[in-house]
Amino acid sequence: MIQPTLKYVPCPGPAAAGGTAEQGHRMAYWEWNDTGNPAHPHVIVCVHGLSRQGRDFDHLARRLSRHARVVCPDVAGRGESDWLADPMAYQVPVYAADMLALLQQLHRQAPLVTLDWVGTSMGGLIGIGVCGLPDLPLPVPVRRLVLNDVGPRIEWSAVQRIGQYLGQPAHFDSLQQAADALWATSSTFGPHTPAQWLDLSRAMVRPAPQGGLRLHYDLAIAKAFNALTQETASAGEQQLWQLYDQITARVLLLRGAQSDLLSPQTAQEMMERGPRARLVEFAGVGHAPTLVCDEQVEVVAGFLIEGPQEQAA
Repeated sequence: MIQPTLKYVPCPGPAAAGGTAEQGHRMAYWEWNDTGNPAHPHVIVCVHGLSRQGRDFDHLARRLSRHARVVCPDVAGRGESDWLADPMAYQVPVYAADMLALLQQLHRQAPLVTLDWVGTSMGGLIGIGVCGLPDLPLPVPVRRLVLNDVGPRIEWSAVQRIGQYLGQPAHFDSLQQAADALWATSSTFGPHTPAQWLDLSRAMVRPAPQGGLRLHYDLAIAKAFNALTQETASAGEQQLWQLYDQITARVLLLRGAQSDLLSPQTAQEMMERGPRARLVEFAGVGHAPTLVCDEQVEVVAGFLIEGPQEQAA
């Protein structure tokens, strides 16, 4: 079974913990390629949610990597990426700048011809920023954008729910214990077999200095998140709608039918303005679909590799 290659990109901007501003920080990414062409011109970037990491996309990436290079970054402070010295730097504009550095590095390695984006929750917000700024120096414009259970308007009740567990210290004696604890805050992801959930949980933990396991991410990412107020969220929403309205990519909007973060009203508005997203809802799922089950994977694959892409490949 194909496995990804772990790579890194140097990113200017906020310093890594223990580093200097001149050095910036380093972002890790997992690259999948089963096309037989290491310089394949079609790149699909898959960006994870707030407290997750790039290995969330393993199942989807294996499917897509037959047709493209699939790149799954660990956003700063998560997975194998550097933690930041200033916790208030854990913000979407910093993440978007890191993605630009990643795309530029990929383009230098092998020129991009077709670029697509899959973003779950926070990864979708980053995607809106990357796609909605017309003057951003992307190697090529994003052709197709998948927004997984996120939009310009985020329900405040969901922000409060996430804030209750984000950044809480945790120690686990085993992977199974970690998986059980993670499920307690992630059951809205929808039905999974025990094997599927254990596999999703594997990259969510790291060896702890005192033995056992700890969460993979810098707990300080909660500081910037918890500084958010309803007033600042409302102001950010207006900016996100402006960005959304400027998106020229074709947009597929995925929604868990029981999502508390992306409301039916917001999804409807996203279908009627800007790029006029096409909506697909998944029954029995809240925030957010994990893109592990075949039904969800095939919806994304059909959107990204149909028609012109097959000819370009």
